[in-house]
Amino acid sequence: MPGTLVLLSVLFSLLHIAEGQTFNWGHCLDPPVQENFDVTKYVGKWYEIEKLPANFEKGICIQANYSLKENGKIKVINQELRSDGTINQIEGEAVQADSALAKLRVSFYWAMPSSPYWVLSTDYENYSLVYSCTTFIWLFHIEYAWILSRTPQLQPETLERLKNLLHSYKIDTGKMRPTDQMNCPPEM
Repeated sequence: MPGTLVLLSVLFSLLHIAEGQTFNWGHCLDPPVQENFDVTKYVGKWYEIEKLPANFEKGICIQANYSLKENGKIKVINQELRSDGTINQIEGEAVQADSALAKLRVSFYWAMPSSPYWVLSTDYENYSLVYSCTTFIWLFHIEYAWILSRTPQLQPETLERLKNLLHSYKIDTGKMRPTDQMNCPPEM
């Protein structure tokens, strides 16, 4: 009985962590990633168009900027405009995780484990579809998905095609939310 109470307590604590996230029972999905991924074509600025909810993103005008570092890793700078008008910025580092070059791992804090950043599809010039998922204690997982664009807007047909691709991988697109990219400060 005490073991069950401890397990339930841990589960409820983890559910609180998962608040505002896309929470699902079971293990993470394993969708295919972009073939022949070329990180040198991928670097540069990307605007967030739509996403599955993420409690670490609370603003608007969300962007990511990637650049290659001399050590072969990828510098990641994420920015968002907060409701008080300030720009929130965080810097991290990504590395290619294994032989599947489109499976990266990104880390923003040295004390935190890195997170998956899988590029499912990109044409490098217009759009990118990114997926991330972490399994917790073999019981449930939290997943994220982002539709990114090189410009603040994306053609509706492209957006729909990318959401259909996520859906074909059994990723629930019903919870996706658009990111406001209107009236963003030019200094971002």
